[in-house]
Amino acid sequence: MIEEEIKKANIEAMKKKDSVARAFYSVLMTKIMLERIARRESGKDLTDADVSNIIQKVIKELNDEKENYQKVGNAEEVANLERQIQLASAYLPKMLSKGEIKEIILGLDDKSIPFVMKHFKANFNGQVDMRLVQEVLKELT
Repeated sequence: MIEEEIKKANIEAMKKKDSVARAFYSVLMTKIMLERIARRESGKDLTDADVSNIIQKVIKELNDEKENYQKVGNAEEVANLERQIQLASAYLPKMLSKGEIKEIILGLDDKSIPFVMKHFKANFNGQVDMRLVQEVLKELT
């Protein structure tokens, strides 16, 4: 599981005294634990796709934070955030390209927006940016 790999990487970061990686893994593990608790209340288990979604959200937050540091000219923090984004990206599955999304949509019998979005959410969760799916779908219609 992705979560186990993250825990191992956190231990390695502690051993190497890597404060940037350690801080990142701590935040990520906390977010995963909070999601696990929220799901436990509803009786659902946390899957790798859910962890991938959490990582994608963390990357988005890091990118937003990086933009703010770039605006104020703090190069050291920008470098730290870029490193954290690289660490996070290593745990994401290969994302589908625009061409692959287009091929999948063309192979579907029903090309209505709700059906296509449900299909991608059910079968490719964590491997595709849903906004990109919507964009490709609009180009095809």
